[in-house]
Amino acid sequence: MGVTLHTYTFAWRSAPSVHPRTFGEVPQLAVFYSFHYERDAWRVQQIINMGVIEGQPILTAQKWEEVKKQGDQAIKNWIAEQMKYKTAVVVLVGAQTAGREWVRYEIGYAWDNYKPLVGIRINGLADGDGKTDSPGANPFESVTLDGGGTVGDHVTLWTPSGSTSQEVYASIKANLQTWVNGARGRKRQS
Repeated sequence: MGVTLHTYTFAWRSAPSVHPRTFGEVPQLAVFYSFHYERDAWRVQQIINMGVIEGQPILTAQKWEEVKKQGDQAIKNWIAEQMKYKTAVVVLVGAQTAGREWVRYEIGYAWDNYKPLVGIRINGLADGDGKTDSPGANPFESVTLDGGGTVGDHVTLWTPSGSTSQEVYASIKANLQTWVNGARGRKRQS
């Protein structure tokens, strides 16, 4: 594995989606969202509800507990299955995201499997109480590479413009598809 990992995180996903293409229809991107569930689920739901790109719905705490009860390998298998048909992995970064073990695992898994990665700061979006949060550390910088450096040396972490939650929301909505389309995947070595 090309990443040093000692990690876990709470990221909730649903089954992968495959998009049939019909004449005149522009297919939506299907992405895997990685984030700190307890702290940022409200913010993440705002992004999902934008409808700009397709991501998995957020699992309930009860469904997550069902997966978690089966152990670490079951969680890893579940993450692998959820990422399987996704175009990219979008890490939604709040104040404490970088400290989440499963977020770091998901970043490492995406990197090792050549999935395009991109990060977006969401701390400027209001939570359920109407409060914004402080920016957190860059989670890509906490995933080290075997040859030196970190995933953060290769992946962009976007900071939306705006000083209010509404302005940050508008910035994310206007730029989300561009940021995801600009995510670069690693090229497989021959």
